[in-house]
Amino acid sequence: MSKKHPIVAVTGSSGAGTTTVKRAFEHIFYRDGITAAVVEGDSFHRYDRAAMKVAAASASAEGRNLSHFGPEANHFELLAGLFHSYGETGTGKKRYYIHSDTEAAEQNARLGTQLTAGQFTPWEDLPDSTDLLFYEGLHGLVVTEEDNVAAHVDLGVGVVPIVNLEWIQKIHRDNLERGYSAEAIVDTIMRRMPDYIRHITPQFSLTDINFQRVATVDTSNPFIARDIPTADESFVIIRFKEPEKLEVSFPYLLSMIKDSFMSRRNSMVVPGGKMGMAMEIILQPIIERMMDARRV
Repeated sequence: MSKKHPIVAVTGSSGAGTTTVKRAFEHIFYRDGITAAVVEGDSFHRYDRAAMKVAAASASAEGRNLSHFGPEANHFELLAGLFHSYGETGTGKKRYYIHSDTEAAEQNARLGTQLTAGQFTPWEDLPDSTDLLFYEGLHGLVVTEEDNVAAHVDLGVGVVPIVNLEWIQKIHRDNLERGYSAEAIVDTIMRRMPDYIRHITPQFSLTDINFQRVATVDTSNPFIARDIPTADESFVIIRFKEPEKLEVSFPYLLSMIKDSFMSRRNSMVVPGGKMGMAMEIILQPIIERMMDARRV
């Protein structure tokens, strides 16, 4: 961990809603004039899209599971190395995983390359003189026998919908945005499950704050759900690992977020429609204290 070069990691599985948290942080950084080195978790995958299909098929033929959730398909050592380097010196290298044709066009224009969706850009140096490193992806606090990414994180935030809601979000996203069939999506969920249990779930015991969305409508069979429960059809449970360490004032938060309430001494519940606002109210003072500590 580093006061001079702090690292903020937002971790959550695909379709969990990490984008909402990322947007909240972007608003905080903009308001406070904070320059962040942004790192995307997908950029530390071991295989590009085409190579992953080949590797997954080979693993399946051998009776093994291979998924983006596990160490075999990722460079945990490079992620841990980046976090260590940034914490020590404020420097490091990153790259981009190109998700779409639009992103490919943007990166090709910037780099003078001819990359396509599903490929990686070359490694490049992080920008100079950044205030903090902001990571968003699958493995911000992952720990294995070989690599301990969590050891370098100053603020860890988990985004964890209940699992049926997470599956509904993934099924709809992969079907509508990526054109995958229902059968292919279910197969992916099943293939990823062992790695999800071993390498994704344990991270949420290491996070400083978890945001867990819980639907108030029936999600008992996520494979036949016709739509994703809306924000107003859910609550968000916010768990603070050590409220005292983060200087959390629950009376203040309860007064600022209408219809919120405490469910345990370290957990509060807010209406789903107020999740983004709650994130900004909770996270902004924490980030500001991190910035103040840099100047001491």
